[in-house]
Amino acid sequence: MQAELRKASTLLDEERRTTIWFLWIFYIIYFSYDIVYYIILPEMPWESAQKVLNNGLGYWTYIILLSLLPIAFYLMHREKTWIIKYMYFITFTIMNIINDIWIYWGVESTYSNGNIIEIVIVLFAPIFVNKTFFNLVSLGTIFKFIVLGIVLRDFVVTLPITLIVVLSIIGYILLHRFIRYVSAVEISYDKQLEGIVKGVIATLELKDHYTRGHSERVAQYAMTLARATGKYQADELKSFYYACLLHDIGKVYIPDSILTKTGKLTDEEFELIKTHPVVGADAVQEVEGIDDNLDVIRHHHERWDGRGYPDGLKGTEISFLTRVITIADVFDAMTSSRSYRTALPVDVAYEEIVSNKGTQFDPDLMETFKHVYPEWVAYHEHYQTHETAFDEAAPDMKGGD
Repeated sequence: MQAELRKASTLLDEERRTTIWFLWIFYIIYFSYDIVYYIILPEMPWESAQKVLNNGLGYWTYIILLSLLPIAFYLMHREKTWIIKYMYFITFTIMNIINDIWIYWGVESTYSNGNIIEIVIVLFAPIFVNKTFFNLVSLGTIFKFIVLGIVLRDFVVTLPITLIVVLSIIGYILLHRFIRYVSAVEISYDKQLEGIVKGVIATLELKDHYTRGHSERVAQYAMTLARATGKYQADELKSFYYACLLHDIGKVYIPDSILTKTGKLTDEEFELIKTHPVVGADAVQEVEGIDDNLDVIRHHHERWDGRGYPDGLKGTEISFLTRVITIADVFDAMTSSRSYRTALPVDVAYEEIVSNKGTQFDPDLMETFKHVYPEWVAYHEHYQTHETAFDEAAPDMKGGD
């Protein structure tokens, strides 16, 4: 949750900065154009600038646009910055339609009104990296000129329509380049983070070759179960996936003699083993992309009946995704060989999990578990086949001569 909040805050800051730039450009260009057109060059031969200024909405256009500023500041304060760009474009477009119809209705002169800010908005729209806004700006501006052409019966509007279409194509290319670049950066970051996580896990597995692949299998099982609940989108499970891979990272703190012990653990040794969830969660609490699922690492040994560790959480006190990984972790633990026992058959593990619903596991997850169980079996068999082939090809990886 913390990472999601930081991500939302970062996106909000970027939206705010982009919107501030948009407002500066909007007002500077809009008023500069009108000052040049109506004051500095009042005698332009193709149109009486003063006539245009004194007809239509006239000064009300400036009053309305300036009145939007306090509303924009209010929306920024309420963290609804995303609304501002829509508010400005829709207001500006509606005013232009009303103003131009008012001026040119029943007038013989050819339509020649407008402001260069329309071109700027079309070209600036991709900066927001928002397809909805870009489509609204492009289609909305074209719609404006189509309406004016129909109402005023003036085909000269085909010229600005053509210009807007060309600029929209350019803007579309820029927008998709921005989107692809952002996506590429995000994918690169995800791959780097996954590589680092798997590297750390590989280091852990060097301490205990019996658990080789455990974290990867647990992550796969947990992701399948989490997706099957229908509660999450793929992007929402990225952090969960990394947390699953790192759920046993705290075991680096446990001496090898305890991790690989073939006999029964003493009470002192078991108490030391029970510290690994807390140690693991503390170790990665500052890692962005994982920190919003620290509870998955800290609480994956909690039980539905409250008899787990380290905090003795009970029922829904345990987060939903933690309840998911608990099932995955136990299933893989039972179906994998350990230093103190051989692997159990998958059907035995299945019956054991189902029989412990409401005690060790969330009973509401049992139907979903039963649904994905065939996928788990298929993955387990696939993994075992490849693991056996790997071991035969490289026996020294298991510590052999």
